[in-house]
Amino acid sequence: MNKLLCYIAITFCIQANAETYRVSSSNELINILTSAKTDDEILLNPGSYLGNFKIDKPITIDCQNKATLDGNNSNDTLRITAPNVSIKNCRIINWGDDLTDMNAGIFAEKTATDLVIDNNYFKGTTFGIWLDSSKSATIQNNKVEGDLETRSQDRGNGIHLFNVTDTLVQNNEVWHARDGIYIDTSNNNKLIGNYLHDLRYGIHYMYSHSNLVKDNRTFQTRTAYALMQSKYLTVINNTSENDTNYGILMNYISYSTIKDNKIIRIHQQQGPGGEQYIQGAEGKALFMYNAPFNEVSGNLVQESEIAIHLTAGSEGNKIHGNYFVKNRRQVKYVANREVEWSLQGRGNYWSDYQGWDRNNDGIGDEAFEPNDGIDKVLWKYPSANVLINSPALQTLRWVQREFPVLKSPGIKDSFPLMRNDFGQSENDSNDLELVKSE
Repeated sequence: MNKLLCYIAITFCIQANAETYRVSSSNELINILTSAKTDDEILLNPGSYLGNFKIDKPITIDCQNKATLDGNNSNDTLRITAPNVSIKNCRIINWGDDLTDMNAGIFAEKTATDLVIDNNYFKGTTFGIWLDSSKSATIQNNKVEGDLETRSQDRGNGIHLFNVTDTLVQNNEVWHARDGIYIDTSNNNKLIGNYLHDLRYGIHYMYSHSNLVKDNRTFQTRTAYALMQSKYLTVINNTSENDTNYGILMNYISYSTIKDNKIIRIHQQQGPGGEQYIQGAEGKALFMYNAPFNEVSGNLVQESEIAIHLTAGSEGNKIHGNYFVKNRRQVKYVANREVEWSLQGRGNYWSDYQGWDRNNDGIGDEAFEPNDGIDKVLWKYPSANVLINSPALQTLRWVQREFPVLKSPGIKDSFPLMRNDFGQSENDSNDLELVKSE
């Protein structure tokens, strides 16, 4: 008991000795950063602070009234090496433009654990925030703006996470950078409620496992969610709207859950003369390339050129309870055997399903096959798309149904849903837990 009281007393003394400094000039800030002690707080008065500042002690910097930290177009505006640092309410601008040196508005080294970056505004050419192997950071309520005058491939990412764990990236807005949030070799992190627009990729995953991607929103990116070379992702309740080429791209993704997302109006990106920028992109809402053993359920896919395309070994997936609404092409999948898209007597909703529900149980009386032989002809000869709703093609589809010997194998939904009940699934996605690796 005495030891506990002693520990509490020591902690109280440390906190009591912490000081608060008010700073009004760049030189004063440099001097205070040199002399500050653990848990000190530095309050910046309104104004501009020019320099490249290093934080090597556990302190808080609060830029009241949005004081500006200006990196003078070189290196990092802030470089953090200490644990338990907080940066709040700052305008952080004009760091260096060297991608090779990884110049950033805030660069956090491995030792910068438990970092808090809250309610700041960043504007610069290269990386806004770069975390390099740090742990347990919180990045929230920030706005990161890239440089629209610089070519997309020469910009940095808004928030760049490399080899980080247990980090929360929440309620940030990123635009005009290269990628909104880039996450590489990083496990057990959460990306929640971010707004990512006018970018190459909204969220870009590489070699990162057991992460949660929830309640994010993208708009006018070239690919909304680029998920690559990763396992055990939980991607729930995100929105992709008016993005080009891909909504959710799953490249070598496995054992992941893609649930209750809304993907609307994914269209093919074109050049000024109408030429296609990315050959084969075609405006795919969901594209699964070598992506086996995933669950894709409860998603709304609407008004896109291709709702879902599976290829290159994307097998063993559970695809059910989705809503495919008014897409130019619902499914693109060449199979050598029949693949069932339903689970426990419930399939998917298809806006072009023409069957009946005589017993009014919400399930179509006839199975739906969204990629029959006619679809495969249209993929091979795109110019025939002008006939897609013609009586001749409808007759050929009827012939295939009536004479199964003429059918080629493909997707079959034995229990198509009759109503579009998106957002009213039995299992609330908010109750889903982060998928854990074995």
